[in-house]
Amino acid sequence: QVQLVESGGGLVQAGGSLRLSCAASGGTLSMYAMGWFRQAPGKEREFVAAITWKFGTTYYEDSVKGRFTISRDNAKGTVYLEMNTLKPEDTAVYYCATQTLPRTIATVGDYDYWGQGTQVTVSS
Repeated sequence: QVQLVESGGGLVQAGGSLRLSCAASGGTLSMYAMGWFRQAPGKEREFVAAITWKFGTTYYEDSVKGRFTISRDNAKGTVYLEMNTLKPEDTAVYYCATQTLPRTIATVGDYDYWGQGTQVTVSS
């Protein structure tokens, strides 16, 4: 059973930066990919970015391309989300999740384990 713990959220002004971390434990060798999702109040959870563990292939939602960067440290079992040029519309609870098998990378239902989430608030 994989456990995921996010950290690094907080309050930042528009144009600022934050770095989220997601530490995985227990069965990390079985992970195929790690994704970041976010959920704003009253909205559905949406895909932000993902990375495959073995080859480091990255995927991004269009609105964050060029601003967010996902990376991984296999030795530490940790995935990072570097968020730059933050906008008020980036405000949400950010969740990391992992797939144990290759499936659709941007689909919420195709992830097997989820963290508890970390709040990111961007003020205008």
